[in-house]
Amino acid sequence: MKLSRRDILRAAVPAAGIALAGPRFGYSQDNPEPMVRTITRGPKHHWFAYYDKLQFDPSSRYCLGNEVDFEHRSPTGDDKIDVGMVDLEDNDKWIRLGTSNAWGWQQGCMLQWVPGSESAVIYNDRGDGQYVSHVVDAFSGKKTTLSRAIYSLSPVGKYAVTTDFRRINDLRPGYGYSGLPDPHASEKTPQKTGIERVDLETGEVKMLVSLADITDVPYRDGFGAGKHWFNHLLVSPDGKRTIFLHRWQTTPGRWATRMFTVALDGSDLREINPGSGMISHFIWRDPDHILAWTTHPSAGAAFYVMEDRVDGKMEAVGTDVMKADGHCTYLPGNQWIVNDTYPKGPERIQEVYLYHVATGRRVPLGGFPSPPEYKGEWRCDTHPRHSPNGKLICIDSPHTGQGRQMHLIDIRMIV
Repeated sequence: MKLSRRDILRAAVPAAGIALAGPRFGYSQDNPEPMVRTITRGPKHHWFAYYDKLQFDPSSRYCLGNEVDFEHRSPTGDDKIDVGMVDLEDNDKWIRLGTSNAWGWQQGCMLQWVPGSESAVIYNDRGDGQYVSHVVDAFSGKKTTLSRAIYSLSPVGKYAVTTDFRRINDLRPGYGYSGLPDPHASEKTPQKTGIERVDLETGEVKMLVSLADITDVPYRDGFGAGKHWFNHLLVSPDGKRTIFLHRWQTTPGRWATRMFTVALDGSDLREINPGSGMISHFIWRDPDHILAWTTHPSAGAAFYVMEDRVDGKMEAVGTDVMKADGHCTYLPGNQWIVNDTYPKGPERIQEVYLYHVATGRRVPLGGFPSPPEYKGEWRCDTHPRHSPNGKLICIDSPHTGQGRQMHLIDIRMIV
């Protein structure tokens, strides 16, 4: 389905910075298409970052975000951000919750709502010479601190999984944190760096698989001389397993990727789509299936639904209309996928759209110009996130001329 210019731009806020709000947000008889409401304002910049975290509270009223006063450079160990939330039912009021000294442009400080809680949020910080995480009650302010920075939470709210952000920062700037050096920087596959499980109640930490362990699983072309790291962890919907990506340097600035899943007790390690060497964005569809952008002889580079098994079945999805990698998430019920694109064309349009699984239909939600200075480590991907009720999409975008800000898209009349 080819997009017209009207399709691409119809939901974008005008470049002059006028936010569509009030009666223009949502739908009416005269306005049957989704419109956009900007929920944060300058002069400071606001964004949530990654697409696979719980940004909204269970009631869909409060929307988490990060606040910073600069853009277009790498954070240093001295740069701090505020974390907070927007009250969508009180004139989009910004409510500050705390400060973080452990963050990056692409994934923020892993700020997210704790699953199963109506009031607890968690985010990463730096303190006493290590990266930690704080669990904060958004309404009372009560705070507890864990000895590890976290990456992803179990949907049942008991465990987190994590890896070493010092090593990520060394090998993939923008995803790790500045301020602390990797103590194993001279090692290709350190035994003491790996995927860890953190008990959110007791703080107990258990190593599930190390970088030394993972290279015991052979790769078709070997690993070469580059260093290895883990990235992009995500716990399954039933809380029993976690995905992670194993990456290693091939040439300067380039890497290869493998996807694994492992049980949260460290058993039953599985490589998914072995031998592909390229897996990018992904999401769990259900406890047994994963949607991911990868390669396979059946359809080349595409989105595939893959069984969580070493030799599991793979089915290409949306090859006619989801032709490029994007940040994919299933809406509640798994009937729709929300996705986006990287900047396209001379206007650098980032498209946000829905994909209807049953019919293969693509429904544009808007096209958002990204100025050329938003590139590389400090680019601003839209990273679409949905509310728990499935009625709202929140994106990050600098298209209003006020730097990166957060914006809502109402999708009730579509889904």
